[in-house]
Amino acid sequence: MKTTNRILTLCLMVLVGLTGMTTERATAQKKEKVILDTDMVEVFDDGVAMMMLAKAPNIDLLGVTIVIGNTWVPEGTAYAIRQLECVNRTDIPVVPGIRQPIYPNRFETIKNERVLFGIGDAYVGAAGYPEPASWRAVYLQKYGREPSIEPLDMKAVNFIIDRVKANPGEVTILAIGTCVNLATAVRIAPEIVPLIKRVIYMGGSFFRPGNTTPTAEFNWWLDPEAAKICVRTPFKEQVIVGLDVCEKMAFRKDRYERITNLVRNEGIKGMMKRNYLNVKFLEEPTYTHYVWDVIAASILIDPTLIREEVKRYVDVNSQFGFSYGQALAFDSNQPVGSQQARIILTVDEPRLWSMIEKYCSEF
Repeated sequence: MKTTNRILTLCLMVLVGLTGMTTERATAQKKEKVILDTDMVEVFDDGVAMMMLAKAPNIDLLGVTIVIGNTWVPEGTAYAIRQLECVNRTDIPVVPGIRQPIYPNRFETIKNERVLFGIGDAYVGAAGYPEPASWRAVYLQKYGREPSIEPLDMKAVNFIIDRVKANPGEVTILAIGTCVNLATAVRIAPEIVPLIKRVIYMGGSFFRPGNTTPTAEFNWWLDPEAAKICVRTPFKEQVIVGLDVCEKMAFRKDRYERITNLVRNEGIKGMMKRNYLNVKFLEEPTYTHYVWDVIAASILIDPTLIREEVKRYVDVNSQFGFSYGQALAFDSNQPVGSQQARIILTVDEPRLWSMIEKYCSEF
């Protein structure tokens, strides 16, 4: 009898062990493959979005491709490398991308917009200052040390094409900067379009005013032609996280200070303390900011955060004028060439902030 019980116990132990192995394997298989395409900055908000994805147990971050936008590509490359070093994810490749909008004279037309129309925010991202000499020069000047890794010796467009083809139907592209890398990839290799699982954008403003001009959100305004190419591409699924949801979630001084205190890594904590936001909050304690890209990353990690959305045919106005770069949504009567997209309108704000703070406490 004792022998029988011993055998039964051993069998149960083996069964439990096999079940555990199966569960671990299933969890690993469920990881969503993601390429983050970003105009990287330190910490808020592209940096935090990237580090959350790098830490998320259900995300396999295949790489970080850098694009023109809030920063120049050399800057974004340096910032991405340093922040990945800080969270011990130097295994994730950083890939420099295209250094200007699709329309080669876009920075000149920005000046013309101000002269002709007298509209627009003073902030124009990389268009407002000279391009740095190199990513290494930025890194050395900013951090006073040698980087432990180099950017991948590959163009971002080729990286996107290569990784999508290597993982057909499995890769989500999270585009939180201008869309020129992705737009160029689908023009060069249109065969990848049906192979992309989904595209999630942080961009556009459909049902509320813009944040750069009265009608346009910054990312899509800086390169309207690229955004138009992307949203008109027949991807399997397109999800848009625009100002419609992002500017419902205010980011204020008390929360910034709480998150700064939660961060453990001295490198990241230093970035938080010298960040322009910290300076702004000290100068103007009632100032309100937003966490656009972090929201996009968060709903990718946990889609149950989404509370309200609509599906519309979408487009981008690429005609130079008052509404250049405006995001357009059509309820019915599909305009020729447009595609449907999910436009996120509301998220579970308390849960999302809890999630952000949880991840930041792991940095």
